Amino acid sequence: MAGSGDTDRPRWYREVSPGQWKAMFAAWLGYLLDGFDFVLITLVLTEIADEFDLSGVQAASLVSAAFITRWLGGALLGALGDRYGRKSAMIISILLYSLGTFACGFAWGYASLFVARLLIGMGMAGEYSASATYVLESWPPRLRNRASGFLISGYAGGTIIAAKLYEWLVPQWGWRWMFWIGVLPVLVALWVRRALPEAEEWSAQAATDQRRPNPFAPLFADRRRSWLNVTLAVVASAALFCVFTPLGKGLVWPLSLLAAGALIAFGVQVGGRRQWILYVSLMATVFCAFLYSWPIQALLPTYLKTELGYAPGQVADVMFYAGFGTMCGCWLAGFVGDWIGTRRAYALTLTGSLAFVFPVFAVQDHLVALGVLLFGLLALSQGISGILPKYIASHFPTGNRAASLGFVYNVGALGGAVAPVLGAHLAEGMPLGRALAVLTFGLTLVVIVLVGCDVPRRLARLTDPDGPDDHLVPTARPAPQVPPAPPAPTGLPDRAPAD
Repeated sequence: MAGSGDTDRPRWYREVSPGQWKAMFAAWLGYLLDGFDFVLITLVLTEIADEFDLSGVQAASLVSAAFITRWLGGALLGALGDRYGRKSAMIISILLYSLGTFACGFAWGYASLFVARLLIGMGMAGEYSASATYVLESWPPRLRNRASGFLISGYAGGTIIAAKLYEWLVPQWGWRWMFWIGVLPVLVALWVRRALPEAEEWSAQAATDQRRPNPFAPLFADRRRSWLNVTLAVVASAALFCVFTPLGKGLVWPLSLLAAGALIAFGVQVGGRRQWILYVSLMATVFCAFLYSWPIQALLPTYLKTELGYAPGQVADVMFYAGFGTMCGCWLAGFVGDWIGTRRAYALTLTGSLAFVFPVFAVQDHLVALGVLLFGLLALSQGISGILPKYIASHFPTGNRAASLGFVYNVGALGGAVAPVLGAHLAEGMPLGRALAVLTFGLTLVVIVLVGCDVPRRLARLTDPDGPDDHLVPTARPAPQVPPAPPAPTGLPDRAPAD
């Protein structure tokens, strides 16, 4: 168990150097602004739907739009981070999602807003993989769950700021001003480029290996495969676009299966013979994690305004409880993960969250009680996502960590695109609150089984039995018991066994 035998060590925060704290703060600030930019659409969804005369499913698809390009942004910007450094990928990611958010404020209809959300999705995907690998590779190995939890708490902080600005800004100035403020992260990107060193582990590998890694080289091994994979990328993007817009009406399931097949084909090729099953199983695990968490994240403000009749100020108060609960949960997850291990912390915390799911949607007329219950639910369910980067990154070595994390996480993040639309569809046959509760409870159970039983790593052992348990926090395996060599024949010198 992590934490045993630590009595002679200094306080954990003294093990982190000033430079490592600075790296954390810079990445955390970028992630705070990332959370601010991304959650804006959920806060103003009803105002946008009223102005552009959108149906509930159309409005929910605007949340989904940012997920459509995440797989591509995570792969490309992650590969850039592996090849040229984590810091460069962080800067480009921040610029992308900031400019996409700024463009949302000038949208003249559903289509233009949808396209701007695609740009935000690419930037957010790159920010996740670049910031996570940057911080995890900069902090001491035994504190990397804490590093992951502290980093992801920045996203929750961004949602809190967005909720408070919504309360003050939208009633007076309208929803567009919320997006125009989103250009502010550009200044952070410039500061990051000037002030930060590169991640320590990436720098150490770059110094010893002069060849720049190319994690997606298997996709372009020859001309035939190159053309095939370019075609697959176009097919996947077009299919996803049609699935989440009216263009795919009546063909959602065939198009979804087509996109899934193309993305799984990428994972199989990148993983190769030894790791393809690891890539696919991690993608499925993250997909389910988004399915349980994003119905509430995406549609909670809509539920509060439409079913409970809350005013903007009351919605902001409830979202403050929710955001602060998620932030505290991220911190808690980091400490618990370093104490009992990432996987155990994940499963136990999610199990505890189940007690809050149905009570949250049973409370209607008591704002404080609803806020307290939401705090507990999101601290235990959303907060555990604070160590999701550590959980995923531990499966991959430094040379392809950012690209693999970016690809696996952001393909799985398509669950976040499905979740609000699925929630909206379910709400057509039952109250929205009940639909959110059913989705959250059922899919949380699935993730508990996948992570708690270590399904991705167990499956990976089928094709890669000698792979390490954790690339981020290596643990020494017991040396194999080798029987003593038989005595050498008389008259001949002893010889070392051949390799």
